[in-house]
Amino acid sequence: MVRAVVFDVGETLIDETRIFSRWADRLGVTRGTFLGLVGACAATDRPLVDAFRLARPGIDLDAEIARWAADDPTGLRENFDADDLYPDVRPALAALRDAGLAVVVAGNQPPQARAALEAMDLPVDSIRTSDEWGIEKPAPEFFARVADLAGLPATDIAYVGDRLDNDVLPAAAAGMRPVLVRRGPWGHLHAARPDAARVEVVDSLTELPALLAP
Repeated sequence: MVRAVVFDVGETLIDETRIFSRWADRLGVTRGTFLGLVGACAATDRPLVDAFRLARPGIDLDAEIARWAADDPTGLRENFDADDLYPDVRPALAALRDAGLAVVVAGNQPPQARAALEAMDLPVDSIRTSDEWGIEKPAPEFFARVADLAGLPATDIAYVGDRLDNDVLPAAAAGMRPVLVRRGPWGHLHAARPDAARVEVVDSLTELPALLAP
């Protein structure tokens, strides 16, 4: 029986369209071009950083982020805020808690992401990032930390994400119940792959209470 639901962040809770659009402007390519490169990386299983390297060959991404922060210290830049939440997030999380389930957010994110999520006052019990733990998905150790954070055995936890490779299949290997949300470039592509038959697929987070609640 599921007693806790743990969520990935990017393209699970957060719509990254505005982030990628600002990156396109920063890199000097059209927004359609950069969004297309992101989709191409998703379709060909290339790391997301390749989209930046294709848009600007030779880019030092960390150095560019630092320059951007110096140029626009008060802007969102590569970050997100409450305006980037998918509209089903708050009602779905609240419904899960009302059903008696613990709700946790844990994903591959930089250090500032936790503060951004906490500022949204989401109905969740805990928020953690890979940067805090020093370990990233899909490493088994990440999912061990998720179970420790939830204070439950892996078999009592559902992990919800938008990727088979990085999120739900490694979660399943750790003993968790895997749920793929079909949105964002990875979510739509991965939901069409044969391995999606091994997990549960939803089109909205509002489907989760009926799917997971005891």
